[in-house]
Amino acid sequence: MATQTTRTAPVIGITMGNDLEKADRVALSKLYYQAVLLAGGIPLLLPPLTEKSPLRALYSLCSGLLLTGGGDIASDVYQTSDRSKLSYVDRQRDQAELFLTRWALDERKPLLGICRGIQTLNVAAGGTLIQDIPSEVPSALDHRASSTLPVDQMAHPVTIKPASILAQALFKNSPLSDQLLVNSYHHQAIARVAPGFSVSAQAPDGIIEAIEISEESVFILGVQWHPERMVPQDEHMVQLFRAFIHACQRR
Repeated sequence: MATQTTRTAPVIGITMGNDLEKADRVALSKLYYQAVLLAGGIPLLLPPLTEKSPLRALYSLCSGLLLTGGGDIASDVYQTSDRSKLSYVDRQRDQAELFLTRWALDERKPLLGICRGIQTLNVAAGGTLIQDIPSEVPSALDHRASSTLPVDQMAHPVTIKPASILAQALFKNSPLSDQLLVNSYHHQAIARVAPGFSVSAQAPDGIIEAIEISEESVFILGVQWHPERMVPQDEHMVQLFRAFIHACQRR
């Protein structure tokens, strides 16, 4: 017989991408599903299916959706020309994640987007991206800094909107703050914010670090950093995942 925890734990769909170096494989860091398990969810791994019917069947089993990090989104997805700075473009993944994200947006199903995931969320809702921060925003910080830093050293602070869903999640069990140190592994970022979303965190250089939908009882949030890499050592990031899982349980 299943335990009480198993019976009540929400199923969380976690997106995967193709392994672009090995055509017969898909790929996902185990840190994503470990964070979901730690926070009380049951992970369901979602391959990059481009056929709507089987993808929708898997989606229907999920109480929430976790959009994971990875390579760049093809620029034509958001009606912009390719500036020759894209890498690891996976068009099957783009298509699958856009289907999943738009279904979640339509249904207001809880969603957490991480790194590429915040970018997918923004594009799916009608926003655009900075294709390459160093060449388009030369005054910006090094947003790939964590790639060369020790794993326990954060790259830069972010300023968090105090009344946001993000702030409520991060500081549920600690004093509210408008500053937090985060890691950073990206060269793309949000340009035009999608309609219906608000910015809930920014880096000191103005790069958008989090967006969300500000509606009562809705948890649709994207962050540009990698909280799963900071779990379980960083209690703020643990609380972020727990808030996401709790929103899925409520639903």
